[in-house]
Amino acid sequence: MDDIGHKSGHLMLITPERVFYAGLLGRPRQRCSGGFNIYVSIEGGLWLTTADGRESYGEMVAVLPNVRHTIASDHRSVLSIVIEPESIRPGALEDLAKRLEGPEGEAFARRIRAAYLELREHHAGREFSSSEFDTLCLGEALPPRDLDARVARAILQIGKFSGEPVTAASCAAEAGLSPSRFLHLFKEETGISFRSFRAWKRARHLLHFANQDINLAHLAQDIGYPDSTHFSHSIRRFYGLKPRAIFSGSRDLAIYSHRRASTKHSGLTQEAG
Repeated sequence: MDDIGHKSGHLMLITPERVFYAGLLGRPRQRCSGGFNIYVSIEGGLWLTTADGRESYGEMVAVLPNVRHTIASDHRSVLSIVIEPESIRPGALEDLAKRLEGPEGEAFARRIRAAYLELREHHAGREFSSSEFDTLCLGEALPPRDLDARVARAILQIGKFSGEPVTAASCAAEAGLSPSRFLHLFKEETGISFRSFRAWKRARHLLHFANQDINLAHLAQDIGYPDSTHFSHSIRRFYGLKPRAIFSGSRDLAIYSHRRASTKHSGLTQEAG
């Protein structure tokens, strides 16, 4: 880890299908992540409140994708794992959430804390497939989802963030389908609409740059937001924080990005500030 990240202990490992974060939590505001979130306390406990009024407290809490929630902590920093739902077999995340909340929960929390120590001291710069990530953090590989090849290609296109913004029409044309048929197929395969999926991936892509001294207006345009207002609104919806607050709280964060498909072994590039 770089000197700044080593001193603070704050790091973020990003792969196409997983994120491991150890850093500041920020003020408790409502957020709605597109991924499956596991939060683990570093010290003390965590308070979770969901939009439907459910409240819980513990050393570890889990939130299913696209559930509005507020998370608060006894400690300024937190450990967090994000799993992209389209990468996991349908039903597996619900099963995992039950296990995390059950008798196995304490063992899972210990495992995630141990994974943090491993990443901090030894492995943040190595390459990880999704199954390797899962084994390190959860003790087992989660069952992957077998996506339709046309949808898988569209997801790869969305994740490139280069050139013209990816649209449903362009993906449909490449798949040889009508736009309406493609949109139906995409939601059927991923469980979420194309538009919502793309919005989450744009917000997720911001994480790669969170510790950099960068012009946010230019970044918003590069990622594909039509203007700064849409950019700010989207980021606040997903993370509960304004973009500037995310960047301000990430100055001592070491970021390691692995941008190739998880089925292939590829190198990590460190993006530490």
